Amino acid sequence: MPDNLKKRRDKFKTASKKQAPQEEGAKKPLFGGGRVNRQMKTQFSVQFSTLQDAGLPVLRSLKILEGQMPPGRFKTVLQAVGEDVEGGSPLSEAFSKHPKVFDSLYVNVVRAGEAGGMLTEVFQRLADFMERSDKLMRRVKGALAYPIFVVLFAVGVLTFIMIVVVPQFEEIFGSIGQDLPKMTRMLIDFSNGLATYWYLLVMVPFLILSIWRLIRKSPGGLMATDRLKLKMPLFGNLLKKTQISRFSRTLGTLSTSGVPLLESLDIVRGTSTNEVLRSTIEKVKTSVSEGESIAEPLGESGIFDDMVVNMVDVGEETGELDRMLMKVADRYDDEVDATVGAMLSILEPMLIVIMGIVVGFIVIALFMPLLDMQGKV
Repeated sequence: MPDNLKKRRDKFKTASKKQAPQEEGAKKPLFGGGRVNRQMKTQFSVQFSTLQDAGLPVLRSLKILEGQMPPGRFKTVLQAVGEDVEGGSPLSEAFSKHPKVFDSLYVNVVRAGEAGGMLTEVFQRLADFMERSDKLMRRVKGALAYPIFVVLFAVGVLTFIMIVVVPQFEEIFGSIGQDLPKMTRMLIDFSNGLATYWYLLVMVPFLILSIWRLIRKSPGGLMATDRLKLKMPLFGNLLKKTQISRFSRTLGTLSTSGVPLLESLDIVRGTSTNEVLRSTIEKVKTSVSEGESIAEPLGESGIFDDMVVNMVDVGEETGELDRMLMKVADRYDDEVDATVGAMLSILEPMLIVIMGIVVGFIVIALFMPLLDMQGKV
């Protein structure tokens, strides 16, 4: 039996090496490479949880799911993970060798599940966490996409009018040979300036973006710009609620899965995208390590409102911090929905009014000379 097992293991290793290289330090396949998106990992987590619930061994579950994957990077990674598991490595350790696919949150939750014998449950929690996180990000991106598209479209149309349409009216007015109203003169001067310095439309946004990135390279600049983001009109409130929801759901998922609190805070800090929140989490970690509460540094941050702080405080006192954090996350998911709806209801009429003013100014400026000429005739 040992000889047969060794032969099967050698055969599997040889086949894995022929089919795909290791992720790290190996040549990527010519076709089917690229990044592994969260949707693929969510689907994998749900299916793996189902197979574990059915009583299949870990290695068998991995091989089934790897066989279902289309050629690509994720298939390559699962082949390597399966090989490591067959060689005797724990599943979490095999995942940790591919940090670009399985981040520290994923690995630590799986490790906690292995220690507690709850792989089925933790994979279901991971799938739920990723689904809810993706849903939240889609809401925010959808809210930002609409006004950005409208503004870019409006800028494009107005640029066309200024560069193509206004010069034609200027020729007509020149042939008439009469003095132009001040509004018309201002519009023609702006049109000529835009036609001459059109490259500024590209250079100015690029310059602003470059300066913004340069400022964010320093720790002080990063903190200042992230604080500025949270104080922006309309978008700042949305960003703040999104950050609270992600923090609460991530920490709640880790706590529910049995990951130690200090380690969970390290992971949450690593996954945070806002430096103000990262600094707050560091203060929370210091407070916890000194035997103090989580709620106090959260309340001092200026990000978390009283409701969140009180719920966290109650969760600490009752020993149900994970449940309270998940309630906060669900509550703020709903808050994000409401904020997105309110923001769009404000932005839509605002953009329409601004566009109406700009277009009205152009129309009046262009037709005033024609009306004057008609009046003289």
